[in-house]
Amino acid sequence: MTDSRSDALRQQQADALIGELQRQGAGRLTIFLGAAPGVGKTYTMLSRGRELQRRGLDVVVGLVETHGRAETAALIEGLEVLPRKRVDYQGKMLEELDLDALLARRPRLALVDELAHRNVPGSRHERRWQDVIELLDAGIDVFTTINIQHLESLNDVVHRITGVRVSETVPDAVFDRLRDIVLVDLPPRELIERLQQGKVYVPDQAAHALQAFFSPSNLTALRELAMQTAADRVDSDLREAQTARGLPGVPLRRGVMVAIDGRGQSEYLVRVARRIAERRDSPWTVVTVQGAAAAGEAQQLELDRAFALARRLGGDALVLHGNSIVDALLDQAARSGASTIVLGRTRERPVARMFNRTLTQQLIQRGAHYELTIVSTPEARARSRRSWRSPGGYLTRSDTALAVTSAALATALAWIAERWIALDDLSLIFIVAVVLVAARTRMAAAVISAVLCFLAYNFFFIEPRYTLLIGARQGVTTVVLFLIAALVAGRLASKLRMQVVALRAANAQATALQTLGRQLASAADLGQVLQAGRDALRRALDAEVMLQVGDHQVHAELLTEKDRAAADWAIRHRQASGRYTDTLAGSEWWFQPLPLGERETGLLGLRFPPQLHRLGIEQRRLAEAMAEDIAQAIVRTRLVADLENARVSNETERLRSALLSSVSHDLRSPLASIIGSASSLDHYADAMDKQDRHSLLETIRIEGERLDRYIQNLLDMTRLGHGGLTLNRDWIGVDELIGSAVTRLQRYAPGATFDVSIEPDLRPIWVHPALVEQALFNVLENAAKFSPPGAAIAIDARTVDDDRLRIDVRDRGPGIPEDERKRIFDMFYSVERGDRGRQGTGLGLAICQGMIGAHGGSVEALPGPDGRGTTIRITLPRMEPQ
Repeated sequence: MTDSRSDALRQQQADALIGELQRQGAGRLTIFLGAAPGVGKTYTMLSRGRELQRRGLDVVVGLVETHGRAETAALIEGLEVLPRKRVDYQGKMLEELDLDALLARRPRLALVDELAHRNVPGSRHERRWQDVIELLDAGIDVFTTINIQHLESLNDVVHRITGVRVSETVPDAVFDRLRDIVLVDLPPRELIERLQQGKVYVPDQAAHALQAFFSPSNLTALRELAMQTAADRVDSDLREAQTARGLPGVPLRRGVMVAIDGRGQSEYLVRVARRIAERRDSPWTVVTVQGAAAAGEAQQLELDRAFALARRLGGDALVLHGNSIVDALLDQAARSGASTIVLGRTRERPVARMFNRTLTQQLIQRGAHYELTIVSTPEARARSRRSWRSPGGYLTRSDTALAVTSAALATALAWIAERWIALDDLSLIFIVAVVLVAARTRMAAAVISAVLCFLAYNFFFIEPRYTLLIGARQGVTTVVLFLIAALVAGRLASKLRMQVVALRAANAQATALQTLGRQLASAADLGQVLQAGRDALRRALDAEVMLQVGDHQVHAELLTEKDRAAADWAIRHRQASGRYTDTLAGSEWWFQPLPLGERETGLLGLRFPPQLHRLGIEQRRLAEAMAEDIAQAIVRTRLVADLENARVSNETERLRSALLSSVSHDLRSPLASIIGSASSLDHYADAMDKQDRHSLLETIRIEGERLDRYIQNLLDMTRLGHGGLTLNRDWIGVDELIGSAVTRLQRYAPGATFDVSIEPDLRPIWVHPALVEQALFNVLENAAKFSPPGAAIAIDARTVDDDRLRIDVRDRGPGIPEDERKRIFDMFYSVERGDRGRQGTGLGLAICQGMIGAHGGSVEALPGPDGRGTTIRITLPRMEPQ
C-alpha cells in the first residue's frame, strides 16, 4: 500500500513538472477577468502593457476595443498598434485581428481584447480564443480580457441568474494555459453609477441594461462567481506548485464520471461535472451507454454536442457498449478510478417498477463504494412528461404497428388452430407472437403486444366469449398466468436482442481494428503501411482517404487550395481541423494529425459523403483509433528501416576493417618478400652463387603466385556478390579434379601429405572444372594450415543418395566449435575466430561456398570421425548436358 501511494505521489509530481515545463516552453497567458462589462478590464490590461513597455519589453496591440471610452483610447497612444485585417462579409467590410501579421511580427507580448469574440465567418478560426492559442503555441505572450459569463462551464449558472443565455463562450481548457489571472473588480454600486454616466454604454442601451442584465442582484452574483473562479485558479496553481516540489499533504485526485443519455440534459450534466471536477482538482470523463436500440437523430445530435463540449472543457468522452447500463457504468468507474458518478434524475416508470428498479436505485444498491450525485432540472422533468419512453428507447410508429399486427395475426392463427386443428392451448400462439415482437423491437413494443394478445385471448377464446368477463375461476388463472408469461418472455427476448446488437456494434469496431492491425503487420515499408491504412479506413468508414507522411502521399491530389490550408494547419499545430471542427470548417475534409515523434507529424484526411452533416461519436473514435494504429505502424517501419540501415552499416564497416586488416597483412607479406628478394638480387647478385640466386628467384615466384591467389580470391568474391559468375560446364573426372587440386597445393605446401580414397568406377561430372577445382583447392589449403606436421589430409570421394557426388576433406587440427561451424563460411570470419586462423583473408571457404552453390551444391562443416579435427563436405548434384 505504501509503495503504491508513493508511486501515485511521484506520478503526480511528474505530471506537475511536465505541465510546468510545457507552459514554460510556450507563450504565457494572462487573463484579466471581470464580473461584467465596464469594470475596467481593458483599461487595466493597457496600463499593465504600458508599464512593461517602459521596462523595455516588446509590446504590440493586436486588437483592443475602446467602445468610445476616451480614457481607454488614451492608453493606446505610445503603443505599437497592429493594423486590423479587413474582411468582406455579405457586402460589408469588417475588421478582425490580423493573426498572420501578428505571427510574422512576433512581439514578446501581444494585447488581444475580448477573448470570447466570434470571428467573421470565413476566418481561419471560428473564435478569437483559438487565435490566442495559436499565438501561445508560437511562443508569444498574450494579455487578454474576458467576463465571467463567457466561461463555458458557467453558462447554465449565468442563465439561471440573469435569464440570459450567452452564446459566445470560452472553453475552460483555455484557463489551463494560464500563467496569471488578474481579477478586475468593481462593486455593483460603482458599476451601476458608471453605467448611468454613459461610461459603459450609450444612454439608450444603458437604460435597457439596468433593467435586465445589470441589476444589483445579478451583478452581485456574477461578482461572486468571478471571485470564486479566480480563487479556484489560484488554489489549483498552489496545489500544482506544491506537487511539483514534492511537498507532503497534497490530496490524491479523485476521478469524476458523468453519465448522459442524450435526452434533454446532457450538456447541463457535462457542465456540472466540470465544476465538480474543477473544485476537486480531479480528472473527469463523460460516458454514454449504447444498447440495442440505435439513438435517434435528435438524441445522437445532443450526444455529439455534449461530447464536443466535454472535450472543449478538458474532459474525456467515451461510448460504452452493453446490455446493462449499471454494469457498464460500474465497470468503467472501476477501470478509470472514478470515485464520483454524476447522472440525471431518472423517472420511475410502471414497467421499471415491475421488472427492474430505476437506474438510480440500482446504482445506490450496487455502487456502495462510489459517491453518487443525482442532478435534476425542470426542463428535463417537463420533457420527460411529454414523451413516454421505454428502457430501450423511444416507442416509434413502426414498433407500435408491428405490435398491433402481431396481435391480429396471432388472433387469426388461434382461430384457425381452434377450428381446424382443435388445438386446446391457444395461449402458446400468443406468447410466440410476443416473443417475436420483443426479438425485433424494444421492450415497450413487447409490452403493448403482450397486453393486446392478452385482451384478444380473453375476448375471443375465454368463456364467455366476445366479452372481457371470465366465467370460471380457472379462466382467471389462465389469463393472468398468460399475461405474466408473455411479459417475462418478452423481457427476456428484448434483453437478448439488446445484447446481440451491442455485441454486433462492438464486434464491428473490433473487426475493423483487427483487420487494420493484420494488414499493418504484413506491411514492410512506409508505402505499404499507407496503402493498407487507406484501404482499411475506406472500408470501415465509407469515406475518401488521404494520407501524408513527409514526401509520401496517398491521394493528396484530391485536395483543393482550401483543403491544403486546413491540412497545413493541422500538421503545424497537431490538432484536428477542417470539416466537423471549429478550425477552417469550410474544407470538405476532416484532417486528423498522426503523431510520429517530437519533430514530425503525419496527416490523415477523410472526406465523408456530403449528406453526412455530422460525425458520430463511434465514427470519430474509430477513425482516431485507426489513425493511432497507422501512426504506430509508421513508427515501427521506420525503426525497422533504421535498424536495418544500422546493421548494414555495421556489417559494411566490419567487412571494410577486415579487408583492410587482410590487405595490411596477407597482401603486404608476399609483397615484402618479393621486394626484399628483388632488392638482394639487384645489389648482391655478383657476390651470390647460382644456387642463392635461384633460391631468391624461387621466393619471388612463390610469393607472386601467393599474391595472385589472394587477388584472385577477392575478384572471385566480387563476381559472386554481383552475380557475374557464369558456368562453362564440361565433363571432368573426379580423380582428375582431385589430383589437379592436390598437385597445385603441393607446390605451395611441399610438406603437406594426402590420403586420397576415390570410389571405384566413379563417373565423371558435368561442371565448370576451373571453379570446382578452385573451390576444392581452397578447402585443401585451409585443411593444410591446421593439420599437424606429418598428419595426412584425408580426401574421400563417392556417390551418395540420389546419385550425388560427395567429397569429404578431413584434417586432424583443433576442430571448430559447433556454434561456429556455419560462421566459417562468412567473409573475413578468420579475422575474428575460426579454424582458419588469422593468417588468411577469410575468403577461401566463402568463395568455395559461392562456387559450389552456383552448381546447385552445398558445403558444410562437420566434426571429425573420432571427434578430432574438422570435415568439410562438398556435395554436388549430377547433371546432364541439354
